[in-house]
Amino acid sequence: MKTPSPIVRRVSRQIWVGDVPVGGDAPISVQSMTNTETCDVAATVAQVRAIQDAGADIVRVSVPSMDAAEAFREIRAQVTVPLVADIHFDHRIALKVAQYGVDCLRINPGNIGRDDKVRAVIDCARDRGIPIRIGVNAGSLGKDLQRKYGEPTAEALVESALRHVAILDKFDYQDFKVSVKASDVFMAVAAYRLLAKEIEQPLHLGITEAGGLRGGTVKSAVGLGMLLMDGIGDTIRVSLAADPVEEVKVGFEILKSLRLRTNGINFIACPSCSRQNFDVVATMNTLEQRLEDVRTPMDVAVIGCIVNGPGEAREADVGLTGASPNNLIYVGGEPDHKVSNEEFIDHLEQVIRQRAAQLERERAARDEAVIVKS
Repeated sequence: MKTPSPIVRRVSRQIWVGDVPVGGDAPISVQSMTNTETCDVAATVAQVRAIQDAGADIVRVSVPSMDAAEAFREIRAQVTVPLVADIHFDHRIALKVAQYGVDCLRINPGNIGRDDKVRAVIDCARDRGIPIRIGVNAGSLGKDLQRKYGEPTAEALVESALRHVAILDKFDYQDFKVSVKASDVFMAVAAYRLLAKEIEQPLHLGITEAGGLRGGTVKSAVGLGMLLMDGIGDTIRVSLAADPVEEVKVGFEILKSLRLRTNGINFIACPSCSRQNFDVVATMNTLEQRLEDVRTPMDVAVIGCIVNGPGEAREADVGLTGASPNNLIYVGGEPDHKVSNEEFIDHLEQVIRQRAAQLERERAARDEAVIVKS
């Protein structure tokens, strides 16, 4: 990501989920949620670690019972990423996971019950520095709102959210974030746009129940992209009926496409055509799989012919341009050397890793210079 994004982000109050800032001038964080049985500690820990390894800043875990709260205690002890506990209705579970080191409570104050229960959760959250996430979903609106609006609408979502906000305001608690999710893109986008004008707190973006990997990715990219282009959104979760690791990958791809966040390699690749001098599709499939562990922000261009290849390669950190008889590799925007089609993927992977290491050394040197200067 060589040039900054032109997007001007909405100014929001900053909160902290563990050591991750959300809102203010903080980078837009990416999160996902486990889909294992929480009481299966080993399986949940393994999935949390996989999600974290994919680059997630925050992981949410469902805690529907006191047994799950006890399992959460063990999970918390075995992972380092900030954890959000997803809780509904039972304030005792919130108090228990707060004791066990939760970093954020996803619990709607209006669903807890009496004021004394709400106060107990808020007082505990305040004392321990734990933020709260209000989460409103089009599929679970209150019956009175369903009667009032006849069906889920953006206005109904926002009214529901503001009711919960009013409860936190009543107890003078401002460290919270809000989501107003719907599976319908237009409804979700309209709701977030309305809510962004009503509160100063950070917004957690998502198109809920978006679908499977392909359909859900497209729907999320469209909906979240519209909001992010407006400058709305401080943390995102892409909801897919797929491996949670895929949610993280898609989330970062959305942010990378808008130049809002970097996480690893940004590939520029042609769709391939009869001009290609190597199999672009197979090359990309292999490179994406092999280089998932690279976290260095960098552009890699893989172009199958000499029509568009040189132009794209000159703008990338590493570029591969198809040519005859040998393909041309660019490094740092300059032609560097040629390589034949025989085992060139192994060679290109090595070049990319070497360039990533060089960029990391340069970044470390710049950071050191800033520290010395200050």
